[in-house]
Amino acid sequence: MKTAEAEILLIPGFGNAEAGHWMRRWADKISTARVVEQDNWLTPSKKVWMENLRAEIGKATRPVVLVAHSLGCVLVAHGAQGLPQEKVRGAFLVAPSDWDRPGLVPEFDGGDFVPVPRLPLPFRTHVVASRNDAYCDFEVARGLAMAWGATLQDAGHAGHINLESGHGPWPEGMMSFAHFMARL
Repeated sequence: MKTAEAEILLIPGFGNAEAGHWMRRWADKISTARVVEQDNWLTPSKKVWMENLRAEIGKATRPVVLVAHSLGCVLVAHGAQGLPQEKVRGAFLVAPSDWDRPGLVPEFDGGDFVPVPRLPLPFRTHVVASRNDAYCDFEVARGLAMAWGATLQDAGHAGHINLESGHGPWPEGMMSFAHFMARL
């Protein structure tokens, strides 16, 4: 599948994806991509975030591919079974965060996103994980990928794959996403 044949929904995690983040750059670069915006990025509600995701999927006129980062990955895992299977073709999940770990983010305890689901996702899924992600140990990410029935890509020592870890443009991610799209 080509990106022009799908609607690419970009799902940031806790705190949003600020200007310059690879996710915002992809929204600017891929004509069929848009960010699923949330009203509150610092006190997330799974119910509200899921309503916004479902609304964006509902607006889609083409097959949907989800691209999520961090807490966005967990949102996809929580809602996967209830998303319209006739629309959602796949999920590209980058740097899932381990909200089951106490104190992951001092100002937010994971709320209703905990526990992180460990059920197979009903669509093709690819997880990109880093070996030195402060928000998720690589072995936890590997376990999530296995539980979700996803392929796992070892991104090496890439931190949380965000601006702080030096991933603004992230060309390797764009190449990986292109390969994922070709398999759909």
